[in-house]
Amino acid sequence: MASAPIYDDKAEVRGQLDLSKAEWQRAAEPDADPDGEYVEIAFVPHNDGKTYIAMRNSKYTGPEDTVLVFTESEWDAFVEGAKAGEFDEPW
Repeated sequence: MASAPIYDDKAEVRGQLDLSKAEWQRAAEPDADPDGEYVEIAFVPHNDGKTYIAMRNSKYTGPEDTVLVFTESEWDAFVEGAKAGEFDEPW
C-alpha cells in the first residue's frame, strides 16, 4: 500500500524560528491556577515574511522542550478541526 505524500512547508524555517522573544498566550480562564498545566501559543514572525504559530505545554518551556509549529493555513485547519470535534476522545 502506497503512503500519502508528506508535505513539509516549514522545512526552510525548521530550527531557525527565534522563540526567545515569543509572547506566549495561555489558554486558561482568568481565575485558573497559575501553576497549572496549559496550552500556550505564540505568533512568531520570520524573516521570510510569514508568521508561524508555535504551540507548547506551559510546563515545558525550556529551549530544548518540544514546540509544535504551524503555518497559518495549518493553524486554521487545526482550529477548525478542534471546533468540529476531530480531536475529542471517543466515548
